[in-house]
Amino acid sequence: MRPILIIVTAALLMAEAGTAASAPYVPADDAQVLERLPTASNQNLRELSRLNAELGRSPMDLALAIRVATQDIEAARAESDPRYNGYAEAALRPWLDQPNPPNSVILLRATLRQAVHDFDEALQDLNQVISAEPRNYQARLTRAIILQVRGEYPEALKNCRSLVLFGRNLVTATCIASVNSLQGEAKTSREALQGVLEGTHPGDESPQVRLWALTVLAEIEARIGDNAAAEQHFRQALALGVRDGYLLGAYADFLLDAGRPQEVLTLLKDELRIDPLLLRFALAEKMIGASAVSSHIADLDERFKMSRLRGDVSHRREEARFALHLSNRASDALQLAEANWTVQREPWDTRLLLETALAAGAPAAARPVLDWLTNSQLEDDQIQKLASRLKQVTQ
Repeated sequence: MRPILIIVTAALLMAEAGTAASAPYVPADDAQVLERLPTASNQNLRELSRLNAELGRSPMDLALAIRVATQDIEAARAESDPRYNGYAEAALRPWLDQPNPPNSVILLRATLRQAVHDFDEALQDLNQVISAEPRNYQARLTRAIILQVRGEYPEALKNCRSLVLFGRNLVTATCIASVNSLQGEAKTSREALQGVLEGTHPGDESPQVRLWALTVLAEIEARIGDNAAAEQHFRQALALGVRDGYLLGAYADFLLDAGRPQEVLTLLKDELRIDPLLLRFALAEKMIGASAVSSHIADLDERFKMSRLRGDVSHRREEARFALHLSNRASDALQLAEANWTVQREPWDTRLLLETALAAGAPAAARPVLDWLTNSQLEDDQIQKLASRLKQVTQ
């Protein structure tokens, strides 16, 4: 799913310094391998490791804990690695165990709950923060994004529009365009967002915000079939030099749809420790008939099993794609896609459920999605083709 953009800096969150996650899985055998941990291979991760060590020496330093947790959450986004969210939760644990944690902690807990798809609890946290601090910008933005992911577009749009009070034009425009593009206004949303982007000086917003805006713009253009514009804006986002796992995955999906698997292999060759990106790499390998695809399929199978042992369902969309396209288990893929779609309804979630219903020979499973598409008026070339095929089957 689309990760939450952390707009508020660690410094702002620390100004206050003056989860409900499931119980951890405990293996029966100490020799059982649960996960292969990555090395801290870049400067940001090394700095984060240093801060975690400092927090270990001063575990009750709220300002430091907020800084560590915020950077852990940012690392989880950049690396597409949910383990960093676990590290963030550990950093905040002394305050999460309190009956009334500080608002800065509640806000980060909402982001952590969002990451494990506990949207109801995340929204409850955000409502609490906003009730106490109506001008909490990050809480309003996070609430808007979660509501969009759930397909609750009118409420999401209301929260996006409230951001105009804070004067962050590019963030507000991106939020509004992202929502409106999913309910029958893709072309006007594209034009509005592009206009704001072109009128915003690079120094007026952080590279992370520009990356988000460019990614949203590229995804809108890809959905309506303007591949040349989508390509341009994906490349502009990549050129910012900000590491972002979501962007890599979105661009890889664009290339796969365009029948350009070799470019996917080049794009992701150094990213194979990240499960969603390994999935796309393996899909590209399958398209060109690469011999190494079998070992990557086995690796992915093991990784998804480990995720289930941890109780992690954050990559259920990817597991459904794996089951459908790489392990030829259409019925299992359909079950995963159905479970995923009850929680989140982004275009890829919708597309995947339609694909799996067709592949499993179960067109009736797509009926709720087809009805929802009629109401939402989502414009997406790939989804419209699948919907047409399903309607022909059911007639």
